[in-house]
Amino acid sequence: MATQVEELPDNKVRLTVEVPQADLRHAVEHATNDLSEAVKIPGFRKGKVPPQVLQARIGRERIFTEAVESHIGGWFMNAAATTRIRPVAAPDYDYELPSSEDDEFQFTATVAVQPKPEPADWSQLEVPYGEPEVPEELVEQELEALRESVAELAPVEDRPAQTGDVLVVDALDENGEGQRDLVVELGSGRLVEEIERVLTGASAGETKDVEFEQADGSAAKATVEVKEIKEKVLPPLDDDLARAASEFDTLDELRADLEQRMRDVLEEEAETQFRAAAVDTLVEASNVQVGGPLVEARTRELLNGLGRSLESRGISAEAYFQLSGQSAEELVQRMGAEAALSVARELVLEAVADQLGIEVTDSEIEDLIREQAELADDDPDEAVRQVFESGRQDVLRVDLRLRKALDRVAAESKRIPLDVARAREEIWTPDKESEPTETKLWTPGSKEPA
Repeated sequence: MATQVEELPDNKVRLTVEVPQADLRHAVEHATNDLSEAVKIPGFRKGKVPPQVLQARIGRERIFTEAVESHIGGWFMNAAATTRIRPVAAPDYDYELPSSEDDEFQFTATVAVQPKPEPADWSQLEVPYGEPEVPEELVEQELEALRESVAELAPVEDRPAQTGDVLVVDALDENGEGQRDLVVELGSGRLVEEIERVLTGASAGETKDVEFEQADGSAAKATVEVKEIKEKVLPPLDDDLARAASEFDTLDELRADLEQRMRDVLEEEAETQFRAAAVDTLVEASNVQVGGPLVEARTRELLNGLGRSLESRGISAEAYFQLSGQSAEELVQRMGAEAALSVARELVLEAVADQLGIEVTDSEIEDLIREQAELADDDPDEAVRQVFESGRQDVLRVDLRLRKALDRVAAESKRIPLDVARAREEIWTPDKESEPTETKLWTPGSKEPA
């Protein structure tokens, strides 16, 4: 959708948008179907009125008016997204109706936009960074799990079953149906609690009757026979274990590899948290204030996304509110704060990108698409073709541009230890007891959303 942007005084812009013929035809077809459902014409059922009859009855102008009015909002939002403008009010449209769906159609939209923020000097920002530390107990847990994976099973004859033992059991219902020679580990969580309880302390050859509650809430009975009890014999934690269970020759090498892999994961998490903190700190330092339809639309997106997530998991809204301990009003407020922060982040990073003159080439977009396609085991060439044919490359261009801007902000901000940042927050200053003079944007480090 070709769009020209003209900047006007008082933080307004005028977009001139050219609508592709295919989009106009789709809008006319959609409007015709809607009007066919709404208009009563003798001799025809609703929704079954032929287009020629409908046009003769109500006129082409009404059809085209419905087509444009029902789609112009979407066309405008697409144009706003590709041109990176941020509306803060409803636009004023100006256009002439087309006389045919095969005509060229364009419209203008004059709209107030979010003022571009002036980004603070990010090189002077002090941003908390948590240096990753790998707890020794985590490494030991991994080594123990490795020992468990290569443990041998030895028969137990002189004691009853206990947690950690591997049992071979027959578990049959009242009709004699069920599973025979079922191998289970006590304490692994595979068995219902009642069966686990009667098996713990049972001896080989012993039969136990048990009542338990099924998933649907109904009661059931079963007979469980313990046929064999085996215990795990763990190998010693030594070089032989390292050679048997890994590609390393020594336990020290194995331990060092485990520690490094954990450190890599923790460093990635710490870097992600630092980048988020860096842009949030820049938002606050730049005094970015946001509002309007964009924040409202982003809030709706978040709420709709949550609704779809709950529905896919079979959780009702009422159950969610009970579990989360919040009301619908509190949820909307929280999502609104998240939406405002999201928009503010984009605004300040766009300002950084403008200031630095950051651009994204088609080649860089193709590289990103190929990378994502390979991770998803898709054909990289086909993925590139589909994205560029659909026009989605402009969305990726914006995302990649913001990512580049964030790279610079994160690389050039000053990293300070977390304990230093916390100590500074706890230091009392007179302004902390004064009443705030303006509403500040909520960030993850603040006590509550503004």
